Amino acid sequence: MKQAFGLMMCLAVLLQFGYLLAGYDAMYQIGYGAITLMGLMISLTFLWLYVQRATPLALGMAYSWSGASLVLGWWWIFALAGEPSFMAESTAHFVPLALYLSGALLHFSVIHRSFGCHGLTFVWPILGAVAVSTVIYLAI
Repeated sequence: MKQAFGLMMCLAVLLQFGYLLAGYDAMYQIGYGAITLMGLMISLTFLWLYVQRATPLALGMAYSWSGASLVLGWWWIFALAGEPSFMAESTAHFVPLALYLSGALLHFSVIHRSFGCHGLTFVWPILGAVAVSTVIYLAI
């Protein structure tokens, strides 16, 4: 735990130094590009683990990492391309978002089973998250 926290703190400091040296735009582009590409590689690794039947979470992890990477990648490309209007409100962005949300649903399902529960009660936290998000949207 200490090593993981230390790694995170070192990366936070490194990103701050990068910001001071190269500016926000450079660090945004480099950071989003790197995590997009690393996330897709991690997703492929989890997909391989799923095919090997190595862990029950593998498919959820593959969906989550690929969805997260593609959502971040969308914003990375959006910024790189100068925020083109055709991407600003494109419904194509909902496809990687659906992949990301599917990964989350699979995670909740596996977590639910790990507690010895059965049925669709794992959907309640998901519905709660959607409800809270909707209330926040409507309140703003």
